[in-house]
Amino acid sequence: MATALSDTTQPLDMPPPVNDDGSGYRPHNDEPFMNPRQQAYFRAKLLAWKDAIHREAQGTLAHLQNESLREADLTDRASSETDWSIELRTRDRQRKLISKIEAAIRRIDDGEYGYCEVTGEPIALARLEARPIATMTVEAQSRHERQEKVSREE
Repeated sequence: MATALSDTTQPLDMPPPVNDDGSGYRPHNDEPFMNPRQQAYFRAKLLAWKDAIHREAQGTLAHLQNESLREADLTDRASSETDWSIELRTRDRQRKLISKIEAAIRRIDDGEYGYCEVTGEPIALARLEARPIATMTVEAQSRHERQEKVSREE
């Protein structure tokens, strides 16, 4: 059974993007920010991630269609139902993640990818590498989370 995946992480098995020329290019700070090569790199990374999620979902669907709950023992049946429930919740989170991936691809198309939606500053390449759907710098995200926590406590 696949492990649960929150929408704040990327799957460990996400393949690294390979450029059209087959190179193992990685963006670096000594080149112009969000130049066409970086945009192509992050687009490939996002599309590969989305494709991996779709393949995983197809596997889950096939498994659910082929397997039936035929366990005679009630405890075994309950355990299987719990496993399936967890898997379906994971797929739901990944469905939401796909919409965030698609939004990131749209931001690339619009020339807004890689820039903080709050401050307009560039998001660090290391952050985009770790979380390609990021829309805020680490600092802006921290402020946002602190404000959210304060408003929840009130």
